[in-house]
Amino acid sequence: MGRFAPTPSGPLHFGSLVAALGSALEARCHGGRWLVRIEDVDIPRAVPGMAEAILATLERFGFEWDGEVLWQSRRTGTYGAALERLKAAEHVFPCACSRRELAEVPDSALARDGSLRYPGTCRGGLPPDSKPRAWRVRAEGTIRFEDAVQGWQEEDLFHDVGDYVAFRADGMFAYQLAVVVDDAEQGVTHVVRGADLLGSTARQIHLQKLLGLPVPAYAHLPVATNVAGEKLSKQTLARAVDEGSSSSVLICALGFLGQNPSDELNGASVSEVWAWALGNWKMGRVPRVLQLVAPEFSRS
Repeated sequence: MGRFAPTPSGPLHFGSLVAALGSALEARCHGGRWLVRIEDVDIPRAVPGMAEAILATLERFGFEWDGEVLWQSRRTGTYGAALERLKAAEHVFPCACSRRELAEVPDSALARDGSLRYPGTCRGGLPPDSKPRAWRVRAEGTIRFEDAVQGWQEEDLFHDVGDYVAFRADGMFAYQLAVVVDDAEQGVTHVVRGADLLGSTARQIHLQKLLGLPVPAYAHLPVATNVAGEKLSKQTLARAVDEGSSSSVLICALGFLGQNPSDELNGASVSEVWAWALGNWKMGRVPRVLQLVAPEFSRS
Protein backbone atom coordinates (compact mmCIF):
# COMPACT_ATOMS: atom_id res chain seq x y z
CA MET A 1 0.00 0.00 0.00
CA GLY A 2 1.44 3.37 -1.03
CA ARG A 3 0.49 7.01 -0.58
CA PHE A 4 0.89 10.51 -1.98
CA ALA A 5 0.97 13.31 0.56
CA PRO A 6 1.11 16.88 -0.80
CA THR A 7 1.54 19.95 1.38
CA PRO A 8 -1.16 22.48 0.38
CA SER A 9 1.07 25.55 0.24
CA GLY A 10 0.95 25.93 -3.54
CA PRO A 11 -0.63 24.42 -6.68
CA LEU A 12 0.36 21.04 -8.08
CA HIS A 13 3.51 21.51 -10.19
CA PHE A 14 5.44 19.08 -12.37
CA GLY A 15 7.63 17.80 -9.53
CA SER A 16 4.61 16.96 -7.39
CA LEU A 17 2.93 15.28 -10.36
CA VAL A 18 6.03 13.11 -10.88
CA ALA A 19 5.91 11.97 -7.24
CA ALA A 20 2.19 11.26 -7.45
CA LEU A 21 2.57 9.32 -10.69
CA GLY A 22 5.49 7.22 -9.47
CA SER A 23 3.80 6.31 -6.19
CA ALA A 24 0.46 5.53 -7.84
CA LEU A 25 1.99 3.32 -10.54
CA GLU A 26 4.18 1.42 -8.07
CA ALA A 27 1.16 0.72 -5.87
CA ARG A 28 -1.19 -0.27 -8.70
CA CYS A 29 1.34 -2.45 -10.51
CA HIS A 30 1.80 -4.53 -7.36
CA GLY A 31 -1.93 -4.90 -6.71
CA GLY A 32 -1.84 -2.43 -3.84
CA ARG A 33 -3.99 0.44 -2.67
CA TRP A 34 -3.00 4.06 -3.31
CA LEU A 35 -3.85 6.61 -0.64
CA VAL A 36 -3.86 10.41 -0.67
CA ARG A 37 -3.09 12.39 2.47
CA ILE A 38 -3.10 16.17 2.91
CA GLU A 39 -0.09 17.06 5.02
CA ASP A 40 -1.38 20.32 6.49
CA VAL A 41 -0.11 19.82 10.04
CA ASP A 42 1.92 23.02 9.54
CA ILE A 43 -1.23 25.13 9.47
CA PRO A 44 0.39 28.55 8.79
CA ARG A 45 1.88 27.22 5.53
CA ALA A 46 -1.40 25.83 4.22
CA VAL A 47 -3.14 28.10 1.70
CA PRO A 48 -6.96 28.06 2.11
CA GLY A 49 -8.60 26.11 -0.70
CA MET A 50 -5.30 24.80 -2.08
CA ALA A 51 -5.80 21.22 -0.88
CA GLU A 52 -9.14 21.01 -2.67
CA ALA A 53 -7.54 22.45 -5.80
CA ILE A 54 -4.77 19.85 -5.70
CA LEU A 55 -7.29 17.02 -5.36
CA ALA A 56 -9.31 18.37 -8.29
CA THR A 57 -6.15 18.60 -10.42
CA LEU A 58 -5.23 15.00 -9.60
CA GLU A 59 -8.67 13.86 -10.72
CA ARG A 60 -8.39 15.76 -14.01
CA PHE A 61 -5.07 14.00 -14.65
CA GLY A 62 -6.74 10.61 -14.21
CA PHE A 63 -5.57 9.76 -10.68
CA GLU A 64 -7.88 7.57 -8.59
CA TRP A 65 -7.19 6.98 -4.92
CA ASP A 66 -8.56 4.44 -2.47
CA GLY A 67 -10.64 5.38 0.57
CA GLU A 68 -11.07 8.81 2.07
CA VAL A 69 -8.43 11.51 2.01
CA LEU A 70 -6.71 11.89 5.40
CA TRP A 71 -6.13 15.45 6.70
CA GLN A 72 -3.32 15.87 9.22
CA SER A 73 -4.81 19.07 10.66
CA ARG A 74 -7.70 16.98 12.01
CA ARG A 75 -5.50 14.47 13.83
CA THR A 76 -3.68 16.45 16.51
CA GLY A 77 -5.15 14.26 19.26
CA THR A 78 -3.58 11.17 17.69
CA TYR A 79 -0.19 12.86 17.44
CA GLY A 80 -0.50 14.05 21.04
CA ALA A 81 -1.03 10.47 22.20
CA ALA A 82 2.13 9.38 20.37
CA LEU A 83 4.10 12.21 21.97
CA GLU A 84 2.89 11.12 25.42
CA ARG A 85 4.17 7.61 24.72
CA LEU A 86 7.57 9.04 23.84
CA LYS A 87 7.56 11.12 27.02
CA ALA A 88 6.64 8.12 29.19
CA ALA A 89 9.56 6.15 27.74
CA GLU A 90 11.91 9.16 28.13
CA HIS A 91 12.70 9.18 24.43
CA VAL A 92 12.05 12.93 24.30
CA PHE A 93 13.09 15.87 26.46
CA PRO A 94 11.85 19.47 26.86
CA CYS A 95 13.90 22.16 25.14
CA ALA A 96 13.98 25.87 26.03
CA CYS A 97 16.17 27.00 23.12
CA SER A 98 14.97 29.52 20.56
CA ARG A 99 16.15 29.50 16.95
CA ARG A 100 18.07 32.71 17.58
CA GLU A 101 19.87 31.22 20.57
CA LEU A 102 20.83 28.13 18.58
CA ALA A 103 22.09 30.26 15.70
CA GLU A 104 24.33 32.19 18.12
CA VAL A 105 26.05 29.08 19.53
CA PRO A 106 29.79 29.41 18.71
CA ASP A 107 31.13 26.94 16.17
CA SER A 108 27.70 25.42 15.58
CA ALA A 109 27.97 22.21 13.59
CA LEU A 110 25.83 21.56 10.56
CA ALA A 111 23.53 18.57 10.33
CA ARG A 112 23.69 16.35 7.25
CA ASP A 113 20.82 18.25 5.62
CA GLY A 114 22.62 21.58 5.97
CA SER A 115 20.61 22.85 8.95
CA LEU A 116 22.19 23.71 12.30
CA ARG A 117 22.78 20.60 14.37
CA TYR A 118 21.29 20.86 17.87
CA PRO A 119 24.19 21.35 20.32
CA GLY A 120 22.51 19.42 23.16
CA THR A 121 21.88 22.43 25.40
CA CYS A 122 18.83 20.96 27.16
CA ARG A 123 19.61 17.27 26.71
CA GLY A 124 20.60 16.84 30.35
CA GLY A 125 17.90 19.11 31.74
CA LEU A 126 16.58 22.64 31.30
CA PRO A 127 18.91 25.53 32.19
CA PRO A 128 17.98 27.43 35.40
CA ASP A 129 15.00 29.79 35.16
CA SER A 130 14.06 28.57 31.68
CA LYS A 131 10.76 27.21 30.42
CA PRO A 132 10.23 24.44 27.85
CA ARG A 133 9.39 25.62 24.34
CA ALA A 134 9.56 22.38 22.38
CA TRP A 135 10.12 18.64 22.79
CA ARG A 136 13.08 16.97 21.12
CA VAL A 137 13.74 13.30 20.36
CA ARG A 138 17.00 11.89 21.70
CA ALA A 139 18.94 11.05 18.55
CA GLU A 140 20.76 7.78 19.18
CA GLY A 141 22.06 4.95 17.06
CA THR A 142 22.76 4.41 13.37
CA ILE A 143 19.92 3.93 10.90
CA ARG A 144 20.53 1.83 7.80
CA PHE A 145 18.08 1.08 4.99
CA GLU A 146 18.01 0.16 1.32
CA ASP A 147 16.22 2.68 -0.88
CA ALA A 148 14.70 1.16 -4.02
CA VAL A 149 16.02 4.03 -6.18
CA GLN A 150 18.87 5.71 -4.31
CA GLY A 151 20.46 2.55 -2.93
CA TRP A 152 22.06 1.87 0.46
CA GLN A 153 21.66 4.62 3.06
CA GLU A 154 23.31 4.97 6.47
CA GLU A 155 23.04 7.79 9.00
CA ASP A 156 24.45 8.27 12.49
CA LEU A 157 21.57 10.18 14.05
CA PHE A 158 23.50 11.84 16.87
CA HIS A 159 26.42 13.05 14.74
CA ASP A 160 24.64 13.61 11.41
CA VAL A 161 21.36 15.09 12.67
CA GLY A 162 21.35 15.72 16.40
CA ASP A 163 18.31 15.71 18.69
CA TYR A 164 15.35 16.65 16.50
CA VAL A 165 12.00 18.28 17.20
CA ALA A 166 8.79 16.27 17.73
CA PHE A 167 6.67 19.12 19.11
CA ARG A 168 7.41 22.66 18.03
CA ALA A 169 7.65 25.89 20.05
CA ASP A 170 4.60 27.25 18.18
CA GLY A 171 2.44 24.46 19.58
CA MET A 172 2.36 22.31 16.44
CA PHE A 173 3.49 18.75 15.93
CA ALA A 174 6.54 18.24 13.75
CA TYR A 175 6.18 16.64 10.34
CA GLN A 176 8.46 13.75 11.35
CA LEU A 177 6.12 12.62 14.13
CA ALA A 178 2.88 13.15 12.22
CA VAL A 179 3.99 11.24 9.15
CA VAL A 180 5.11 8.07 10.98
CA VAL A 181 1.90 7.95 13.01
CA ASP A 182 -0.19 8.34 9.86
CA ASP A 183 1.76 5.77 7.84
CA ALA A 184 1.28 3.18 10.57
CA GLU A 185 -2.42 3.89 11.07
CA GLN A 186 -3.11 3.79 7.33
CA GLY A 187 -1.16 0.58 6.86
CA VAL A 188 1.32 2.09 4.42
CA THR A 189 3.88 -0.53 3.39
CA HIS A 190 5.69 1.35 0.59
CA VAL A 191 6.60 5.03 0.54
CA VAL A 192 7.45 6.44 -2.91
CA ARG A 193 8.27 10.16 -2.84
CA GLY A 194 10.77 12.80 -3.95
CA ALA A 195 14.45 12.58 -3.00
CA ASP A 196 14.15 15.94 -1.22
CA LEU A 197 12.69 13.89 1.66
CA LEU A 198 15.46 11.30 1.68
CA GLY A 199 17.19 13.17 4.50
CA SER A 200 14.08 12.80 6.69
CA THR A 201 13.85 9.05 6.34
CA ALA A 202 16.37 8.05 9.01
CA ARG A 203 14.54 10.16 11.61
CA GLN A 204 11.24 8.62 10.59
CA ILE A 205 12.60 5.08 10.87
CA HIS A 206 14.04 6.02 14.27
CA LEU A 207 10.62 7.21 15.46
CA GLN A 208 8.94 4.10 14.06
CA LYS A 209 11.27 1.93 16.11
CA LEU A 210 10.79 4.01 19.28
CA LEU A 211 7.01 3.78 18.93
CA GLY A 212 7.02 0.09 17.95
CA LEU A 213 5.58 0.83 14.49
CA PRO A 214 6.25 -1.10 11.27
CA VAL A 215 8.91 0.31 8.93
CA PRO A 216 7.77 0.71 5.30
CA ALA A 217 9.95 0.16 2.25
CA TYR A 218 11.21 3.43 0.75
CA ALA A 219 11.87 4.67 -2.78
CA HIS A 220 12.97 8.25 -3.41
CA LEU A 221 12.44 9.53 -6.95
CA PRO A 222 14.63 12.21 -8.55
CA VAL A 223 13.53 15.73 -7.67
CA ALA A 224 12.49 17.97 -10.59
CA THR A 225 14.56 21.16 -10.64
CA ASN A 226 14.99 24.32 -12.72
CA VAL A 227 18.18 24.91 -14.69
CA ALA A 228 19.80 26.45 -11.58
CA GLY A 229 19.34 23.16 -9.73
CA GLU A 230 16.59 24.53 -7.49
CA LYS A 231 13.68 22.26 -6.62
CA LEU A 232 10.44 23.22 -8.35
CA SER A 233 8.28 24.83 -5.69
CA LYS A 234 6.19 27.84 -4.81
CA GLN A 235 9.39 29.58 -3.68
CA THR A 236 11.09 29.07 -7.07
CA LEU A 237 7.93 30.20 -8.91
CA ALA A 238 7.29 26.79 -10.48
CA ARG A 239 4.33 26.75 -12.83
CA ALA A 240 1.21 24.79 -12.01
CA VAL A 241 0.71 21.80 -14.31
CA ASP A 242 -1.29 22.61 -17.44
CA GLU A 243 -4.61 20.82 -17.08
CA GLY A 244 -5.38 21.55 -20.72
CA SER A 245 -2.49 19.32 -21.77
CA SER A 246 -2.98 16.50 -19.29
CA SER A 247 -1.92 13.69 -21.60
CA SER A 248 1.28 15.34 -22.79
CA VAL A 249 2.25 16.33 -19.23
CA LEU A 250 1.75 12.72 -18.07
CA ILE A 251 3.89 11.49 -20.97
CA CYS A 252 6.65 13.94 -20.01
CA ALA A 253 6.44 12.74 -16.40
CA LEU A 254 6.82 9.14 -17.56
CA GLY A 255 9.88 10.15 -19.56
CA PHE A 256 11.32 12.00 -16.57
CA LEU A 257 10.95 8.75 -14.59
CA GLY A 258 12.88 6.81 -17.23
CA GLN A 259 9.92 4.81 -18.55
CA ASN A 260 10.53 5.58 -22.27
CA PRO A 261 6.90 6.23 -23.24
CA SER A 262 5.97 5.05 -26.71
CA ASP A 263 5.75 7.56 -29.56
CA GLU A 264 2.35 6.04 -30.27
CA LEU A 265 1.06 7.87 -27.16
CA ASN A 266 1.31 11.24 -28.91
CA GLY A 267 -2.26 12.50 -29.16
CA ALA A 268 -3.54 9.75 -26.84
CA SER A 269 -6.22 10.37 -24.23
CA VAL A 270 -5.49 10.49 -20.50
CA SER A 271 -6.99 7.02 -20.03
CA GLU A 272 -4.84 5.62 -22.85
CA VAL A 273 -1.68 7.08 -21.28
CA TRP A 274 -2.61 5.50 -17.96
CA ALA A 275 -3.28 2.14 -19.60
CA TRP A 276 0.17 2.20 -21.22
CA ALA A 277 1.83 3.32 -17.97
CA LEU A 278 0.19 0.57 -15.92
CA GLY A 279 1.28 -2.03 -18.44
CA ASN A 280 4.88 -0.84 -18.71
CA TRP A 281 5.89 0.63 -15.33
CA LYS A 282 9.28 -0.56 -14.01
CA MET A 283 10.80 1.00 -10.88
CA GLY A 284 14.19 -0.28 -12.02
CA ARG A 285 14.16 2.19 -14.94
CA VAL A 286 13.93 5.25 -12.70
CA PRO A 287 17.24 7.20 -12.84
CA ARG A 288 19.27 6.59 -9.69
CA VAL A 289 20.03 10.26 -9.13
CA LEU A 290 18.82 12.80 -6.58
CA GLN A 291 17.62 15.38 -9.08
CA LEU A 292 16.98 16.07 -12.76
CA VAL A 293 16.15 19.23 -14.66
CA ALA A 294 12.44 19.35 -15.45
CA PRO A 295 11.08 19.94 -18.98
CA GLU A 296 11.17 23.61 -19.95
CA PHE A 297 7.38 24.00 -20.06
CA SER A 298 7.11 23.17 -16.33
CA ARG A 299 9.70 25.64 -15.06
CA SER A 300 9.22 29.28 -14.11
